[in-house]
Amino acid sequence: MPRAVILRSNAEVAFSEMPFDPRSSFGPRVAAGYDDEPRGDEAAAVARLAELAGDGPALELAIGTGRIGLPLAASGVRVDGVELSAAMIERLRAKPGGDALSVTCGDMATVVLPDRYRLVYVVFNSLMNLVTQDAQVECVANAARHLTADGVLVVENVVPDPMYGLRQDRDGVDQYVDAGRIGPDGVTIEVGRYDRVSQRVDKCHLGFGASGVEAEPLALRYVWPSELDLMARLAGLRLHARWGGWSGEPFDARSTRHVSVYGG
Repeated sequence: MPRAVILRSNAEVAFSEMPFDPRSSFGPRVAAGYDDEPRGDEAAAVARLAELAGDGPALELAIGTGRIGLPLAASGVRVDGVELSAAMIERLRAKPGGDALSVTCGDMATVVLPDRYRLVYVVFNSLMNLVTQDAQVECVANAARHLTADGVLVVENVVPDPMYGLRQDRDGVDQYVDAGRIGPDGVTIEVGRYDRVSQRVDKCHLGFGASGVEAEPLALRYVWPSELDLMARLAGLRLHARWGGWSGEPFDARSTRHVSVYGG
């Protein structure tokens, strides 16, 4: 379960359980800086998605600030979106072309739209923001219901490596601490715990600087490629292609992520 950060006078950081709400985790502060560090593969992702969309239209689940949806729309594909965070939608609307996209504020696992799409896609591990297997299964099924007869579902997701950097704490739960930016004006670290049974990660990004301590809690559920394939089968889809990246890199045992294409 996610933990809320409690700051104490001795700088100790403790965690108490609270329900995870992605609407607050992806609030105004996160939305404002979401595009500060591009991944560098945006052009390749847009080119691949445009190829798969053909004449479109396309639907992006968890469209966020439009990192992919806006340039895909600029390429000539009609793009609609679904996004749970109002702050992320507001950020998208403030960008050039943002007002032209039809974006529904809602849960990508359950929202129902009237149109059907040649391409439905969810990128950058966003499927893992649904923190139960049931919710992920529901999301894949919902995506399949929004496809045209010849449409495809594309999922970009990390390949889980839960052993990396983990150690068991005294309660027998896997945990990790990872140093991020270290500089004269402050440091950032990420701390997390991993439940092997539920495949859930509860983590928090912490920033320590002159202005104090900032905390951004987040919960994720890892999903394995083979598990995703079964989710797709339950939705009446089958795997058409899988790459190790947007440029069509081979997917093999060394791949740290995958781009998977499903269709009927």
